[in-house]
Amino acid sequence: MPADTDTAPAAVVPARRTASPWVLMYHSVAEFTDPAEDPYGITVTPLALEAQLLWLRSRGLRGVSVGELLRARAAGGGTGLVGLTFDDGYTDFLTHALPLLRRHGCTATLFVLPGRLGVDNVWDPLGPRKSLLTAEGIREVAAAGQEIGSHGLLHQDLTAAPDDVLLQELRGSRDLLRELTGTLPEGFCYPYGHLDARVVDATRAAGYDYACAIDPGRLAGPHALPRTHVSQADGGTRLRVKHLRHRVRELRRAVHR
Repeated sequence: MPADTDTAPAAVVPARRTASPWVLMYHSVAEFTDPAEDPYGITVTPLALEAQLLWLRSRGLRGVSVGELLRARAAGGGTGLVGLTFDDGYTDFLTHALPLLRRHGCTATLFVLPGRLGVDNVWDPLGPRKSLLTAEGIREVAAAGQEIGSHGLLHQDLTAAPDDVLLQELRGSRDLLRELTGTLPEGFCYPYGHLDARVVDATRAAGYDYACAIDPGRLAGPHALPRTHVSQADGGTRLRVKHLRHRVRELRRAVHR
């Protein structure tokens, strides 16, 4: 455990640009052969992930953590950067994703659940059961230069949580991650992508510099960053279309602001 557990990273200054950055959303990286093994579409194989990272490179893009991306944009740069996020904190991030990120000079943000250390994804009733990182695993990921963010304590729909539970999910998870890694997490990720104005305001008040959603609509901003889901089926053509959709969506948002 690092000696200085009160050390916080430099704050992420919200980007001056009106458009949200392109942020990709992953979950698990594991081998599978039958789509029935992945009923929620949350798994990509290591081979697919590597091909997707190579596609980014072929387009002059590099995947980085969301914190790194937002700092670059706030400084007036970041045009060749894409955010990489991995939700839930599966053990396979350490065994399968991390070696590929290192190989291709990328970083990522791993959103973890400090209230479910070393157990599995009980919130996915159809399975398959996937193990979650232990405290030591989270520290190992952080030591490897990857960003650790909070996904709450227990993977709950925060829009349905009473105020006291919402506060614990936000601030309690942040404090636990500081104890685990020695650093306050900059970012939060809304479980299931569910959010509303109350949850976004509470996230901001809890001290997070940014938060990731999926499609936040009019709530889009530093504490409701839209993301693009990446699946096993996403080769170069599909990624190109998804990138174009993101750019069109952000142009439309800018027009209506």
